[in-house]
Amino acid sequence: MIRNYFTIALRNIVRHKVYSFINISGLAVGMAVAMLIGLWIYDEFAFNTYHTNQDRIVKVMQNLSNNGEVQTLESVPYPLAEELRNKYGGDFKHVVLAMSDVMNVLTYEDNTFTKQGTYFEPQVLDLLSVKLLKGNAKSLDEPSSIILSASLAKSLFKHTEPLNKIIQLDDTIAVKVTGVYEDFPSNSSFQEVAFIAPWQLYYNLHPWIKELANPWRVNAFEIYAQVNENAEIDKVSLKIKDARLHRVNKILAKSKPALFLHPMDKWYLQEQFKDGINAGGRIEYVYLFGLIGCFVLLLACINFMNLSTARSEKRAKEVGIRKAIGSLRMQLIVQFYSESFIMVSFACMLSFLLLWLTLPWFNQIAGKEITLLWSEPLFWLLALGFSLFTGFAAGTYPALYLSSFRPEQVLKGSFRTAAYSSLPRKILVVVQFAVSMIMINATIGIYQQIQFARNRPIGYDTNGLVAILQTTSEVHQHFEVVKNKLLQSGAVLQVCETSSPTTQIWSTSNSVDWPGKDPDLAADFANIGISYEYGATIGWQLLAGRDFAKNFKTDFKALILNERAVRFMGLKDPVGQTLIWHKEPYQIVGVVKDVISQSPYKKVKPTFYHLLQEDASYVLAKIHPQITAQEALQKMEYIFKTYNPSQPFDYEFVDEAFAKKFKNEERIGQLSILFTFLAIFISCLGVFGLASFLCEQRSKEMGVRKILGANTFHLWNLLSRDFINLVLIAFLIATPLAYYFIYSWLENFEYRTAIAWWIFGVAGTGILGITLLTMSYQTIKTALINPVKFLRNE
Repeated sequence: MIRNYFTIALRNIVRHKVYSFINISGLAVGMAVAMLIGLWIYDEFAFNTYHTNQDRIVKVMQNLSNNGEVQTLESVPYPLAEELRNKYGGDFKHVVLAMSDVMNVLTYEDNTFTKQGTYFEPQVLDLLSVKLLKGNAKSLDEPSSIILSASLAKSLFKHTEPLNKIIQLDDTIAVKVTGVYEDFPSNSSFQEVAFIAPWQLYYNLHPWIKELANPWRVNAFEIYAQVNENAEIDKVSLKIKDARLHRVNKILAKSKPALFLHPMDKWYLQEQFKDGINAGGRIEYVYLFGLIGCFVLLLACINFMNLSTARSEKRAKEVGIRKAIGSLRMQLIVQFYSESFIMVSFACMLSFLLLWLTLPWFNQIAGKEITLLWSEPLFWLLALGFSLFTGFAAGTYPALYLSSFRPEQVLKGSFRTAAYSSLPRKILVVVQFAVSMIMINATIGIYQQIQFARNRPIGYDTNGLVAILQTTSEVHQHFEVVKNKLLQSGAVLQVCETSSPTTQIWSTSNSVDWPGKDPDLAADFANIGISYEYGATIGWQLLAGRDFAKNFKTDFKALILNERAVRFMGLKDPVGQTLIWHKEPYQIVGVVKDVISQSPYKKVKPTFYHLLQEDASYVLAKIHPQITAQEALQKMEYIFKTYNPSQPFDYEFVDEAFAKKFKNEERIGQLSILFTFLAIFISCLGVFGLASFLCEQRSKEMGVRKILGANTFHLWNLLSRDFINLVLIAFLIATPLAYYFIYSWLENFEYRTAIAWWIFGVAGTGILGITLLTMSYQTIKTALINPVKFLRNE
């Protein structure tokens, strides 16, 4: 019996090649998309699972009440680590102090690289489950030791044994390689860490830490910890809440520092905080694409159900005969399920092929390194379960519907589908159109927000602006000479120094007072050290007062404020007024237009600029527009190498660095376009199949109409009218839903665009045009056929 079911099923599939192709290809695309999204979601949830104790590892963070709002910081003062160990040691297995994202120049013989590393306390090897390929658990016990990632060790030492080799760090100190560890994977928060050095080494190399008058004031470090097995993270978090508040002075107490523990399994997917409360983050995109995957698979299933039920009249006699000779309804249901599962099986095999072919391209768009889990039994179990679910979902309605026909009506020739029999089919088509419209609206909304932020005035000119990293002080000590050489070379128009890149803020201060300040107000200002040439180099816009100038000897006690700082302080005519910073008076000499240094989607932070009083972290250069960037960089590299031969010439174009701030949203937009296109493709397959069936079903009617004088346009209009009505209904359903989804998404951004009405019109018009175009081929083709061909059997 089972063999008979499959034989008949295969015959029906082969007999109706067009419909079988549409069903199988539509299901295959839908399943491939769902599996792609499933793999992407799996990879998102797999983030940081590399670390064995992921569920117990936490980062100590804090909420501060500054500038009238609650800010969340990942950085904390370094004495807090010892405080946690001494007072709350029973709750923690490990407490590890760290200085992250430090760029250092590492040199061994003729090999020199600038790499990002982290300075940890030695317990980090156990905390993060660092997989040592060489060395042991005591590899970081000595202050002058260092352990390297496998990739960096290979680059530095080639085929030489790295252990116990001495390398130079920033050409100032010798350190011994005591270990080599396996590179952290791309789905780890520490993927960029190329080396790990002892915290004590960083402490010894930077006297400013020892000289801090109040070490509890500076938030510049990170603390990672592992909570004990018998302790609950939430309870420990509440317990340590005021550990810093009890240690700060009255000024810092105004910020009401409140510590809390942020679990590792939330670092990536739930990284955003709003008003001190975890407000989600990438997890929202996981939910979004999970929903999209379900929608796309649903569209494919809808196609299957629509085409199967639409052809019910063609199989009505088959059902009648089978019932007449004794077939039970259950047997018919099994028969139709068999056809469904055979099609799903073919679609599943085709979807694996599509998945294998498109995965490299998908990884490039998504910025992932996803691989097919061929060797994982779980993958095959999920694929099997996925196929069974799809088979049931796609085949249930056709099986129940077709098996319900009454044999006496079918065999007497009195069987006619009820007037409402096409209603479920129309509802499913409306769902297809509505989902496609929502996805189009969402995609347009994402790109509209990205463009809105891109077009936001950033307060300076990024064109031709290059940032050159400085990890040593040689260039700073010879800056005037280097600057003159660069200008004389014709490679650049302007050169300056700065304590932080233009696209980031590295230092803030709450020790600022001004006339009329509320004594209870906790304020936090970004502060950036610059050289005299900074304004001319980046091309900032001076709104009042003047720039720093060498002929004003008092400018070392002067500040330039941005607009946001002036508004925040409520200053009128700020130029000439005096601020108190770290108990020292500074005169305001100028006001500049807000410069976007952080997220382009958020408010600009109150900022003031002062003349550099220490080594610079970056040199900024404006490339001369009359020479190529390559030629300018070659000249610049030669000059920098002349005065700082030990450091590689590491540079970055500022416009490219700024563009990276849109990377996440752009990827989401690109993925949305891809999935929307595939959803529309699946819908078009369904429309084409239904149009083909309707033309076949109404062929005799069209023949009669042609004989009575109807032209091709009239016949096209007759057949397309139903689809137009369905698109209009879908538009009315999709528009409010799409508005709600876009509005909810935009709520995540402080600086956001308005929702334009035209995007809904574009989606509706686009779907209508695609639908008419899809069905027009089949309807016009049928309308042009000689009517005699339709009527000769009458």
